[in-house]
Amino acid sequence: MTIKLTTQNQFVRLRAIVGDPRTGKMGILPIAASTWWAGVAAGRYPQPVKLGPRITAWRLADVLAVAAGSED
Repeated sequence: MTIKLTTQNQFVRLRAIVGDPRTGKMGILPIAASTWWAGVAAGRYPQPVKLGPRITAWRLADVLAVAAGSED
């Protein structure tokens, strides 16, 4: 069985979106984590998906749409 990975079925966690200041790794978007969470609360950014009790992630396609400027 082969599983084809597309952006529709991939998830990213917060550090992949905003980066990790402790390690200096860049994220997809050049914003702070608090800015991201404020945008999620205001409805500007996509809602997260709970993958487990302590695992929050976002659909990669949704995050890339925000990065491209088309938030639909």
